[in-house]
Amino acid sequence: MGKIANFHELAKTSSRETALQIAEAGLAAIDTRHVVSQFVRVTGDMLLVRDKKFSLANVDRVLLVGVGKCALAASAALEKILGERLHGGIAVDVRPGRLDRVRAIAGNHPFPTEANIDATREIIALLSGMTERDLVIFVISGGGSTLLCQPGNFTCQMETGVIRCLFAAGAKIEEINTIRKHLSLARGGHLAKYAYPAKVISLIFSDVAHDDLQAVASGPTVRDETTAAEAREIMEKYGVESQCAFSPEELMETPKEEKYFEKVDNIVLVNNSLALDAMGEAAAARGLKPQIITASLAGEASLQGKAIVEDLHKAPSSSALLYGGETTVTIRGRGRGGRNLEIALSALPELSGDELVLAINTDGRDNCEYAGAICDTM
Repeated sequence: MGKIANFHELAKTSSRETALQIAEAGLAAIDTRHVVSQFVRVTGDMLLVRDKKFSLANVDRVLLVGVGKCALAASAALEKILGERLHGGIAVDVRPGRLDRVRAIAGNHPFPTEANIDATREIIALLSGMTERDLVIFVISGGGSTLLCQPGNFTCQMETGVIRCLFAAGAKIEEINTIRKHLSLARGGHLAKYAYPAKVISLIFSDVAHDDLQAVASGPTVRDETTAAEAREIMEKYGVESQCAFSPEELMETPKEEKYFEKVDNIVLVNNSLALDAMGEAAAARGLKPQIITASLAGEASLQGKAIVEDLHKAPSSSALLYGGETTVTIRGRGRGGRNLEIALSALPELSGDELVLAINTDGRDNCEYAGAICDTM
């Protein structure tokens, strides 16, 4: 069975079926267990991750910490790969589950809760007391920003208020992530600091444009280049203090000392280019002419939907235009759904002939129970 649960319900025309098959190919290419099994393996005393090699010969303990929407699936795959070498760990996902050697914890998303704070506190406790002979493997994926909630002198409800204000104001995801890093003692390089002086290998499932490692889950194992002062400027730009009763002075600085990151390898295991390449191959196999337009689509979803149809109008017959990225929705009412549904809704009135637009969220939830939408004039 494919990834799209209502595939047959949606595939009412040959064009829709083809589009859905192309989307399935992209989703299959970035399947978490498949990607981990493809790019991570152990040979003798060597751990191989993509084209990098790490010796396990002098390692006393291997611990695993997974955070985000890929945490459970990736941890399950890593348990099989590492076997008895794995001493334990914690995987905090948005979904409940069970693992053999790693403690699985379900957190909440898209806004933090006390459960997220408790789970993050367990991660910090696990990482305390690491030695130079320890190895910590992190799985960092989308959703990790919300899960890694560890506020200072405020509550998770106050953080939720700040994020809601930013969402409603149409703040860019980069701006939101800058502020998120300074709202938690577990983001913006803090997990690398807690793991020091252990060796750290961070397997990153990138869901951001240009694979900005500081932005994926707010970069918990990456040295943060932003400052609390910059985050305060963003809050002032969107009037967060007056709207949310949250003082910018509560923002915390992220660790800047180089020593905490000298033994950290941050490795992108998957990004949307993998999906786009697979979709291009699937389109070509079905007689279409694929063209990857961008892997970093951004801007207002309502405007990008119209722009995509304009590209379709100009494209030769039998073209398959492919886009990856993360757009923004400025909330003006009480709508339901997310950026992909908005792209489809804004594209629909502009379509003509046999043109079709499919917009899908790779994690299966477009701010609601649906992953996105498909639209045409049929």
